[in-house]
Amino acid sequence: MAAAMALMPSSLHAQTDSVKKLPNGTEGLFFYAKPIDTILENKKKELEPNEFVGTYSTFRIGIGYIGDYTAYSESSTFKRQMDSANVNLTPHYQTRDFRVLASGRFLKSKRYLAWKFAYMYDGDKNIWLVRETGITIGVPELFGNIFIGRTKEGFSMVKVMNGHSGISNERQMALDPIPILADGIKWMGYMPKTRIFWNLGYFNNVTAKNQSFATFQWQYVARIGWMPINRPEDKTIIHLAVNLRYGKPKDGQFAIKSRPESNPTPQLINTGTFAADHSSHLGYEAFFTKNRFTIGSEAMVHNFYSKDSGNHSFAGGDIMVSFFFTKTNRPYNTTGSIYGFVPVKKSIFHHGIGEIEGVLHLSTFNLNNGNIQGGQMTRLTPMINWYMTKFLRTEFIYGYGILDRYGMKGNVNFFETRLQITLM
Repeated sequence: MAAAMALMPSSLHAQTDSVKKLPNGTEGLFFYAKPIDTILENKKKELEPNEFVGTYSTFRIGIGYIGDYTAYSESSTFKRQMDSANVNLTPHYQTRDFRVLASGRFLKSKRYLAWKFAYMYDGDKNIWLVRETGITIGVPELFGNIFIGRTKEGFSMVKVMNGHSGISNERQMALDPIPILADGIKWMGYMPKTRIFWNLGYFNNVTAKNQSFATFQWQYVARIGWMPINRPEDKTIIHLAVNLRYGKPKDGQFAIKSRPESNPTPQLINTGTFAADHSSHLGYEAFFTKNRFTIGSEAMVHNFYSKDSGNHSFAGGDIMVSFFFTKTNRPYNTTGSIYGFVPVKKSIFHHGIGEIEGVLHLSTFNLNNGNIQGGQMTRLTPMINWYMTKFLRTEFIYGYGILDRYGMKGNVNFFETRLQITLM
């Protein structure tokens, strides 16, 4: 997340509650999270070990690694479904991704001006990809920042959050039609007095025609929300938002394929390719946090329109509950209106146990509509996140999945572990 957060006016690690002046002149509310963007102080003794001050810019480097092991227990009906899909599930370990990041802030600019670059190895496709890369410009006149380059569109809080800071092991299936990245311009803003936030963007993929994420020719995205409750004194927030999206699928066609929230597992529901002249997407976000407890839900509907082949609609959503058994909490940052990385008070290397979080996640995604019968997948996931240090996280995951496809309804048990290294 540092590649994203280093471009924002502050990072989230230590604990406090306050409203701070941001480097672009606006005010930002940091919910029980101390801003420690040491590059604004220009004091080398306060810099992170992976952060340096140059003549014209600061420079921060980072790496991230995620690896998953998955095993299965399949019902007889589910095995027949896998035979129909020509899929054979076998236990195995797989690198999800490995990424290298660099970011910094230009020191001689009167206006907040920062840059970032990310390069990632995709373990599934076995290729290297340029990830979030571009510049952030502070615009206090517009209550926020403007990003130009390759970034996340801004549809859904969970899709905006860094993949290393997620609450559950994977994003819910219903988010899969939304590309993970896009090239364009995005305006992020927040008004402290009204607690209204927004994320507005226009993207086209002229510079990313051959990238796997470039499934749309162009798209407009809006994420608009409100925090009706924000009480730092007892660490309580309510976050509400709506997501709107309108786009033109690439080459007038689209296909939705989704994994059952298990990266080593193949895509078990699949619409196949269908005609689509344009599309609209509508969703909501609702999250409540009080101290160590968080409950949240996102749901969405994806509509595709074709004057020749008819229209199709696919819907899904989730609900999630999180509780920390140790005395920590998940920070929230209004710069991006997202949850951040969990602060670790006492790591296993300092005679502590780190932080331990229990999560229960339920999600579903239905790819059946009209003559398209891509199947429906539902998954219940109880899991434990163990934050051993601020850079080392292990997950212990069980998933119970129900697949409704090929005229059958089968179930499968997922037994998974994840190793995550985050030096950002």
